[in-house]
Amino acid sequence: MPIYPSILKKGDTIGIVTLGSPLSSATINSRISVVQGLGFQVVVGNYVYASDGFLAGTDEQRAADLMNMFLDPSVRMILPTRGGVGVAGILPYLDYRIISANPKIVTGYSDISVLLNTLYQFSDLVTFSSLLLIDFSMTTPAYNYDQFFEATSLYAAPRLILNPPDIPLISKVAGNVTGPIVGGNLTSIVDTLGTAFEIDTRGSILFLEDTHEPINRVYRMINHLRLAGKFQDCIGIIMGQCSGCQTAYGKSYDDLIDEVIVPLGKPLITNLAAAHGLYKAAIPIGVTVNLNTYTNTLTILEPTVSLP
Repeated sequence: MPIYPSILKKGDTIGIVTLGSPLSSATINSRISVVQGLGFQVVVGNYVYASDGFLAGTDEQRAADLMNMFLDPSVRMILPTRGGVGVAGILPYLDYRIISANPKIVTGYSDISVLLNTLYQFSDLVTFSSLLLIDFSMTTPAYNYDQFFEATSLYAAPRLILNPPDIPLISKVAGNVTGPIVGGNLTSIVDTLGTAFEIDTRGSILFLEDTHEPINRVYRMINHLRLAGKFQDCIGIIMGQCSGCQTAYGKSYDDLIDEVIVPLGKPLITNLAAAHGLYKAAIPIGVTVNLNTYTNTLTILEPTVSLP
């Protein structure tokens, strides 16, 4: 059974961690100031400012920071600074029984997608494909904050996930299915295949998105998922935007969806604004949703947080 983290309230403490690539101290500090300005307390992990090439400290150090946040009773939410690369490296060093016994809100996207799905699969913890610390800035669209706080600070259901005005959801394959939603960043999820932390899509609605990849590489990753049985196992598909993805060999992202994803025959909605795009819907990983392509809607059917 899914475990729902406690609702986030003004005055709660948010734990800041860097779990993949490093981020400059100036950026981290400016974003922390925004979080504090929204009315939250902040505790910073020991290796948040670490930098060792393309990683923020060793796998063990980054994992220890995350576990310390789960063990800290004052921390209500864990907010990674960014994604980048290397999040998969911490997974063997996490204690999933402790995490299950100390549920916290965990949010992020990009390479953090690996962690979000692993925590759901190994600890039953509902997580959120939503904002990273780097997104807490004065220029962040109101839509992103609205989505984030609806998911983490509102106990309500059912609730529609709506794109911003003038960015339509597009139904491609007819169907009406209900199940838990899993997935996130395509590149990061493909990297888990063949490992102990491989994504489980059985009976689930699979959400995918990516950024700044040429379409021939996106095809390669989609085909990898197909050959691994991940599309066969899922009951529906949501293709998010591929922000900044480049047409290759005359083929666009939309072409790829029409030629490769549509023939899979699974209920399919595309163009969801989430993760790497300017606008970021909050997707609750592990929560039961309804995907209805007849009405062109995506509906969260249960509260995504618990009450104290």
